[in-house]
Amino acid sequence: MKVISTLTCMLTGTLLAGCAGDYSFNSNLSSKAVEDYFKAGDVLLVDKNMAPPRPFNPLAMVDGESCQVYADEPPASMAEARTKLRLAAANAGGNGVMLNNCVEYHDPEGGCLTRVLCIGRAIIMEDE
Repeated sequence: MKVISTLTCMLTGTLLAGCAGDYSFNSNLSSKAVEDYFKAGDVLLVDKNMAPPRPFNPLAMVDGESCQVYADEPPASMAEARTKLRLAAANAGGNGVMLNNCVEYHDPEGGCLTRVLCIGRAIIMEDE
């Protein structure tokens, strides 16, 4: 029994010693890429039948597109097109986007098997 306890302690010590090294982490992600990834989350999507919650100024017309290029890819989605619309509004300097319309269509000749296109107006809302 004492031999098993000793072996268990030695094995545990060896395993823990292997974890105590000086390791570093390298990534191909830049801080700019991370900022861009989350940028759309700061933009409020306002439906065309609703008014923005605060006074605003219009900035520019923007669009967002989801495209299924190959048959083994997922179909184009409204959610992805709206997210890209919000990203376009953020890139235009807005903190909101008034959704005008989203259209879904099939156009294999145009480069996408399925496509969803959303258009809207980037706005900047006043701070609360």
